[in-house]
Amino acid sequence: MGQSSSTAAVVSRRDSNLSHRFKFKSSFSSSSPIKGSDDFVVEDFMVVEAPDYISDLPDECLAVIFQSLSSADRKRSSLVCRRWLMIEGQSRHRLSLNAQGDLLLRVPKLFTRFDSVTKLALKCERRSTSIGDEALEMISLRCRNLTRLKLRSCREITDAGMEAFAKNCRSLKKLSCGSCNFGAKGMNAILNNCASLEELSVKRLRGITDGAAAEPIGPGLAASSLKTICLKELYNGQCFGPLIIGSKNLRTLKLFRCSGDWDKVLRVIPDRVSGLVEIHLERLQVSDAGLTALSTCLSLEILHLVKTPECTNFGLTLVAEQCKLLRKLHIDGWKANHIGDDGLIAVAKHCPNLQELVLIGVNPTKISLETLASNCQNLERLALCGSDTVGDAEISCIAAKCMALKKLCIKSCLVSDEGMKALATGCPNLVKVKVKKCRGVTCDGAEWLRASRGSLAVNLDSGEVELQDANASDGGGGGVQAGLNQMPPVAPSIAGGSRSTARSTSFKARLGLLNGRGIVACTLRRWSSGNGGSQS
Repeated sequence: MGQSSSTAAVVSRRDSNLSHRFKFKSSFSSSSPIKGSDDFVVEDFMVVEAPDYISDLPDECLAVIFQSLSSADRKRSSLVCRRWLMIEGQSRHRLSLNAQGDLLLRVPKLFTRFDSVTKLALKCERRSTSIGDEALEMISLRCRNLTRLKLRSCREITDAGMEAFAKNCRSLKKLSCGSCNFGAKGMNAILNNCASLEELSVKRLRGITDGAAAEPIGPGLAASSLKTICLKELYNGQCFGPLIIGSKNLRTLKLFRCSGDWDKVLRVIPDRVSGLVEIHLERLQVSDAGLTALSTCLSLEILHLVKTPECTNFGLTLVAEQCKLLRKLHIDGWKANHIGDDGLIAVAKHCPNLQELVLIGVNPTKISLETLASNCQNLERLALCGSDTVGDAEISCIAAKCMALKKLCIKSCLVSDEGMKALATGCPNLVKVKVKKCRGVTCDGAEWLRASRGSLAVNLDSGEVELQDANASDGGGGGVQAGLNQMPPVAPSIAGGSRSTARSTSFKARLGLLNGRGIVACTLRRWSSGNGGSQS
């Protein structure tokens, strides 16, 4: 009555994987069958695991998966097996290393595994000894396809090391170096050998000789391909003048806190460079003479003037009259009152494409703001910070005139709840409002504005008024720029949300209201004094 014997048949795609898939084989055999209640006989039985589809994936597919993971997940995944370790290393194109001196001994093994790196960052702590010329040359020999290099505090690298690197990595497209000690010879070696260089960022390069003996930098072979030059905190940055002037295809020029007279360099730029689109000038010795020269850059779209007290309404007017494609304008007047209504009215009349305006330490009146709102119909982002003349009347004018405005940032201005009420009915496209250190704006006013416009995000921070300090060196605009682009909630904050989060939002609003009025602090002090009296 027994059944015939049956054996589980398994077909494997790879015969080499059969030994891994057959995990268990029972000791039952045909010589000693076991009968069950239904006289079922088990003679030979084999248990097989499910197919391992991950192992069947091609290396290229695994590489794509690794590239979508975070750095921490890639490290953990590479420990699964030797195959994954190899594929993860070969598919990694971006690598950041601690560039201390002992890295020299690990370079051969590291770049044997990571042999496809094209973007490399070498960073060393300021108090540590960094890698030197030998390590940099060894890295360049193993990464000849390197396109991006970032050096931070690698003080042991000299001109000789940079020259060796430049000869081995001729495909370099982006170089960023900060707090390094090599000088003009090393920089010229890069410019003469890396003909594809597109972006150059230099910060605190200590090897540049001071005074008239300074060796000029550039232009070199890279001058024809350079599109972005950023110079920060250089004591003798004018030695980069030949490079700036010789870069005919330059589109972005950023100069931050570089000593010396820059008017001389700016005067020559328009005759050699005609395609400048973006210019950042921060804490420079630049006057209206420099702005007059820049006004001939007819393709200029973005201009940042941060803490340049010698720039006045005259220079800004010339720029506005000639650079009619201007889209973004950031001005930090540093409370000097050299730029005001006259310059802003010129911008309003001649730059109809203006989309973003940031005014810090500038005192515009209702006259200039009304002209800007009426003529610049595409104005979407506006920031008014540290102004002694911006009050409820000016905010009401903006609310009534700026139809395209989406983001508004008000900081340390004479605005009250009346200004918030004006925003409730104006600016139909307004999405975000950030109010910071405006003593006249209360939590009740912000809550009322949010309730009036449920889709509007209102962020309120009623702190002490401080002197505004706009630092544009880390991306342009500092905290104000973050307010325009992201405007994160700052406690106590009141932000518009969906109906599902209305209860939570209401609770946070009440808590912020209590905090703003100091009730919580007073109550805690009373409790503390009461407990102290009872114990005595």
